[in-house]
Amino acid sequence: MTVGTMDQWVVNAAEPYLLARFWAFVLGGEPVARPDGWAHVEGAEGRPRLSFQPDPEPKGGRNRIHLDVRVDDIAAAADAAVAGGARRRGGPVTDEQGTFQVLSDPEGNEFCLVAPAAR
Repeated sequence: MTVGTMDQWVVNAAEPYLLARFWAFVLGGEPVARPDGWAHVEGAEGRPRLSFQPDPEPKGGRNRIHLDVRVDDIAAAADAAVAGGARRRGGPVTDEQGTFQVLSDPEGNEFCLVAPAAR
């Protein structure tokens, strides 16, 4: 039995459209601003919608949940993400699962670039 299906990820944001633009750059798709202050990434094929809800409170502490973004080349993807507004949070790490790099978006929300190990 399932309770439901995944509809969208919602992220609280001080500047929803700023984050929609950043994530559209990272994942593909188009940033869309809504009249109610929300924003989302439209047209990111094969992915649940990523939406941004206005929240005036600043982010505090680490995320309890984060996105993993699959990439082919960690270094090139990290450089591109940083050029688009991300910040590095340490260096790349390799373990039995593959290589990952922790970054944060322009509002400090952590995410990982992931290059899985060959199986």
